[in-house]
Amino acid sequence: MTRRRGFTLIELLTVIAIIALLSAIIFPVFARAKDSAAKASDISDMNSLRSALQLYRVDQGAYPPALLGYVTLYSSGPQMGNVIPANELKTGFLMPRRVNSIETFRPNNLRVGSAQVTNAVYPGQDPRAVGTAAILDLNGDGSITGADDTPGARQAYGPTDGNVCYGGGVPPCGAGAAQFYVISGYDTQSVNSPSGIRTELRYTLFWSQLGLTTGGADDDPRQLGYSEPPETTVVTWNSQFREFDGNGAAARARTDQVLFLGGGARPYDSRLLAERSWRVMP
Repeated sequence: MTRRRGFTLIELLTVIAIIALLSAIIFPVFARAKDSAAKASDISDMNSLRSALQLYRVDQGAYPPALLGYVTLYSSGPQMGNVIPANELKTGFLMPRRVNSIETFRPNNLRVGSAQVTNAVYPGQDPRAVGTAAILDLNGDGSITGADDTPGARQAYGPTDGNVCYGGGVPPCGAGAAQFYVISGYDTQSVNSPSGIRTELRYTLFWSQLGLTTGGADDDPRQLGYSEPPETTVVTWNSQFREFDGNGAAARARTDQVLFLGGGARPYDSRLLAERSWRVMP
């Protein structure tokens, strides 16, 4: 009679330890691969939006006021007064003529809940003192000095000023606040901040004080509402992969993605972008 020998406890524990070790190695690799694929997909979508914007400008002579479009209500029928779902829009600025899928407007990490619409605030204002951080030769003297960093060329408002308004205007806007579809993460995006989660504006034609009011030669020309914005103009950015420090502020890591008018989307330092918004340079 043959005696069958089973596994010993030590052998079983050894196998379990090996499996646990392999899992600890493989799972993070899979997670990083998935994260990299999501980032690459978002960069591709942002570049598709840039191409669609250029086509829109050729057709219309200017860039649209929003990427997807502002919230639209049913004007008749049993749903009159209710919000038309974003995927049912027939007259969006870029969709469906220049962008085929609503998913192009949605970053991979964006989780849209029951809320279809949102108001937005301006991102954080540049914390550097005016006159100390010139980035363009606005006065045309051939050099970039503090004289080029005028107050009117800085971002007009900050999150504490209230909601963004249609066509600019001074926040808070109340009933006149611009409403966006939450799914369009490149028009607006909800991000963490030291004061909590807030929904920030991403794409806009004008963002400086002068741009929202009178314009002028002293204004920053890197705004889509001007006739010939330079290639360094920020179109939009994606903060869905942003990392944060222990205080809830954006970490110094290249986890945000910025789309510049003259080139493809690229990773960017999250702290700089959180502080300077449209004032960042390629």
